[in-house]
Amino acid sequence: MASLNNDKPMRRAKWSLIFRSLIASVGMCASSLTYADYADASPNAAGHAPIGVMGDHMHKKGEWMFSYRFMRMHMEGNRTGNNNVSPATIATTVPNRFFGRPMQPPTLRVVPTKMTMDMHMFGVMYAPTNDLTLMGMVNYIKKDMDHLTFMGPTGTAIRGGFTTRSQGFGDVKLSGLYRLYDDPIHHFHLNLGISLPTGDIKESDDVLTPTGTRPTVRLPYAMQLGTGTFDLLPGITYTGRVENVSWGAQYLAEIRLESENDEGYAFGDRHAVTAWAAYQWAPWISTSLRLDAMTQDSIDGIDSNIVAPVQTADPDNYGGERVDALFGINLVGQSGVFRGHRLAFEIGTPVLQDLNGPQMETDWTATVGWQKAF
Repeated sequence: MASLNNDKPMRRAKWSLIFRSLIASVGMCASSLTYADYADASPNAAGHAPIGVMGDHMHKKGEWMFSYRFMRMHMEGNRTGNNNVSPATIATTVPNRFFGRPMQPPTLRVVPTKMTMDMHMFGVMYAPTNDLTLMGMVNYIKKDMDHLTFMGPTGTAIRGGFTTRSQGFGDVKLSGLYRLYDDPIHHFHLNLGISLPTGDIKESDDVLTPTGTRPTVRLPYAMQLGTGTFDLLPGITYTGRVENVSWGAQYLAEIRLESENDEGYAFGDRHAVTAWAAYQWAPWISTSLRLDAMTQDSIDGIDSNIVAPVQTADPDNYGGERVDALFGINLVGQSGVFRGHRLAFEIGTPVLQDLNGPQMETDWTATVGWQKAF
């Protein structure tokens, strides 16, 4: 009995040593995990940002991901700065920058009232190394804009309405995501890309003039499909996660690399900051809240073929500041043929708009998307 009692401290010491060794091993394994390992060890809805955030995550070496997003933006009504402005006020008080040219009245006589933009976004990502993920995206865009035309050079009598349309492929975007830092909670990477001027900037359609004629003219800048310039796409992304709570922030910009395109103008530089938080209710579903803030300069230069008594023909009536609040849902399949397939939704509306106007205001945006990594 004495020998047995004497063995107890030895056994306790032995098991204590084994236990401490196991804890140390687990700690070493955990410290070697990256955020991507933690987030994507198994299909979980919180592994990606809301679907409206581009370039938010990276992939492991040799992994591919294909994606499709559909976004609709709905715009209705006009504002100058923070203030709403009616079509009649625009038609009778806002100067026409082309006044003095043939058939150009002193004030704007054509006013856009509603616009919808549908964008189909096809994306592919590939990771040649664990620290670098490459990304490409091509867009197919369809735009519809409704207008009111006022009769003659003055007054508030309405001649009628008309709709202009444009559709086709937009600018192609190629980017790289480079890992800066990873631990089991926090992740940082750089975003750097270029936008290629593949979208058409010479779209045209029929319009209704104040005199009642219906000529075919080049459409204003808002209805074109691309920028016409090579653009730099710099940014930085941060994401974090603890158990079922995830969050992140991102800065992205569009910097024009040319002072003007082939038609004599360049869109203003654009800067955007977004931040979000999400909660995973179960491995297959999470919900998110996001704020998105954007500022953009007005257009530099002018297209000599865009001449009309409408606000969208004036390069000064572009750009401004906008802050959107958005709600999202992420879903991911857990088993069978649906395992790893992600389906996500996000819808939002502006909480602040300060526009270089008169300019159409945004009412809401909605995005639905699918993603699958292989």
